[in-house]
Amino acid sequence: MNMMKMMKQAADLQKNMKKKQKELAKREVEFSAGGGMVVARATCDLKIRSIKINPDAVDPSDVEMLEDLVFAAVDGVLSLAQETMSKEMGQLTQGMGLPGGMDLPF
Repeated sequence: MNMMKMMKQAADLQKNMKKKQKELAKREVEFSAGGGMVVARATCDLKIRSIKINPDAVDPSDVEMLEDLVFAAVDGVLSLAQETMSKEMGQLTQGMGLPGGMDLPF
């Protein structure tokens, strides 16, 4: 492969990655905990957009359970967003001969 072709591919990849990052910043994912008692939404650039708590989940005598549900929902939605982002960005680099597990800047 000649150097000019590689440089063009790298420039195209960078352009496509920026475009994909903008798309992912708008795409939202959702995760619920406790059978829907707590629902968290986040964008695929790992920003929390909302947390909804079912009033039935609020028990003043068991605040720890609510904290656990909120934590589980937030942790789950961020994991889902990260997984979505990695999958989408990985599709851009597929077929470029890059070694697996490379942490590219996205």
